Amino acid sequence: MCGICGFSSHNSNLSNQLSTLEQMNNSMTHRGPDDSGYHVDAHAALAMRRLSIIDLATGHQPISNEDGSVWLVFNGEIYNFQPIRAELEKRGHQFKTKSDSEVIIHAYEEYGDDCVDHFNGMFGFALWDSNRRRLLVARDRVGIKPIYYSYFNDQLVFGSELKAVISNPHVPRDIDPIALNHFLTLEYIPSPYSIFKHVRKLPAGHRLIFEDGRVRVEKYWDIKHDPISLSEQEAVEKLTWLLQDSVRMRMISDVPLGAFLSGGLDSSAIVSTMSEASAVSPQTFSIGFQEATYNELPYARAVAQQYGTIHHEEVLQPNILDLAHKLISHLDEPLGDFSIFPTYLVSEIASQHVKVVLSGDGGDEVFGGYDTYVAESIARTYQYLPAVLRQKILPSMLGAIPPQPSKKGFINKAKRFVEGATLPNSLQHTRWMMFMNRENKYELYSPDMLKNIAEAPVETTLGNHFSWAETAGFDPLAQQQFVDTKTYMAENILTKVDRMSMAASIEARVPLLDHRIVEFGLNLPAHLKMNNGETKAILRRIMADRLPAEVLNKPKEGFSIPIKHWLRGPLKPLMMDLLSAETVSRRNYFKPETVTRWVNEHMDGKINHSHRLWSLMVFELWQQSVLENAGKETAKA
Repeated sequence: MCGICGFSSHNSNLSNQLSTLEQMNNSMTHRGPDDSGYHVDAHAALAMRRLSIIDLATGHQPISNEDGSVWLVFNGEIYNFQPIRAELEKRGHQFKTKSDSEVIIHAYEEYGDDCVDHFNGMFGFALWDSNRRRLLVARDRVGIKPIYYSYFNDQLVFGSELKAVISNPHVPRDIDPIALNHFLTLEYIPSPYSIFKHVRKLPAGHRLIFEDGRVRVEKYWDIKHDPISLSEQEAVEKLTWLLQDSVRMRMISDVPLGAFLSGGLDSSAIVSTMSEASAVSPQTFSIGFQEATYNELPYARAVAQQYGTIHHEEVLQPNILDLAHKLISHLDEPLGDFSIFPTYLVSEIASQHVKVVLSGDGGDEVFGGYDTYVAESIARTYQYLPAVLRQKILPSMLGAIPPQPSKKGFINKAKRFVEGATLPNSLQHTRWMMFMNRENKYELYSPDMLKNIAEAPVETTLGNHFSWAETAGFDPLAQQQFVDTKTYMAENILTKVDRMSMAASIEARVPLLDHRIVEFGLNLPAHLKMNNGETKAILRRIMADRLPAEVLNKPKEGFSIPIKHWLRGPLKPLMMDLLSAETVSRRNYFKPETVTRWVNEHMDGKINHSHRLWSLMVFELWQQSVLENAGKETAKA
């Protein structure tokens, strides 16, 4: 695992730009504390930070081909590099290292840009072909590893993290109001947007070619509609093999390896499969909470005991003021997901024992595990109720009931469902993944902010972005899975896991997001995923004799924290500071009177505004920790 960065120009001579490259690379030391490397020539500058996982002795980057005409920096892992290498050797290619990095170079020489089609892995890489004066940048199929880029004045700048890109003093730092609107709606910023107007994210499954001074972005992979025609038993056997093979591939490592264990079905399935694949008991890592409805440590312990893992756990205390500042700076751009805290802390625990962990992320998208999928199926009947009942009476009745202290519960779920059901049906299940509607925004946004987003109403923009047309042929459940895989998973879940694991300098691998499993899962018949209200039906069947009954049968809780309570307690001073009327007025994005009212309503327990308030806090913290600090660093340079 590494961080990569660099820049290229068609016309300018970059030979004297090493100091700028070093400045960019040093911003990502946490991603690769073991090593760093640089290559600069007249038209390209490449750098990397390395976390040594495979080929510890000879895996230094940047790495070149035999004659030094092709150079590579690479972040990630190619799990099938050994069979690819064997095939390339048969074709006459000669290797000087045992690393997966070198395979990318020779695959490019053999297959050109289509080399990405041969890789099973997680990756973001940049390959400079000096003979053709051509830069190829690629991101893995599902978006496990990130790539940001900016093109201006004949120069392309790229990096694994946004902070590396904006460490280049020539990159503009104007905030994009459309991206900010997306963030406040979804709690993340979907690609190709970034928080900055002049910086973009390379979407998952895409490659970028910079040649002759022009940038071209191409999609090289998508989830094709290819319905599975196997019997249920055959589907179970096929998925069992895919799961075992995916885990086996991701257990290849030259350093100690373990697993995150939340106590949920997905991470428990990974630990079960790891235990069956190795004679050595894996190390497992868990985070819990004092609040009973948020704490899943008993389930994690049950799995750890069943498989005799070397188990490590910790209870997260709400003394997270300093941690909030630290983690926001690692996010690069605003991300409202509360679970950054437990994800970082479990990564920090793991980093004391291992350098690689396997994670259960992706199971909800691939096997239909989200409550929103259930909500959407209910909504198909709910929509036949009279409009006045759906749009006014029920929302008013449930709005009068105070939010309940439990994590979910019937009342909280009902309030969320009715709120989402007032949004357009065309948004499908994303209605329950939106945290501000149009009415909220007219209350919140300043006149300038409303003017800046006038040409892109949130419903229209989201409808275009989610591209439901791309899901033609899929059944309704698979359509929702498709959209989540392309958006929420890639830009929220995987962003969170990448940044928080890298902040602790460990590598997180996600076996359930092997592209073969993703393609198989989305093309399974719906009843093998969601059956009579039971989610992830096929995975539960595979694990029926492998996991404790309480783990198999427990409802989905999600990996979150009691933020709604903490905002009334230990996080109150931070909230009052970040969302003070003075601070809000100075920024001129939001109406201070609305923010103050939301704070008071939340503190009084009338309305749970935790998602909205936390997102506003994150945005202000980000401006202080990232945006303003970047400006100071540039001034020093």
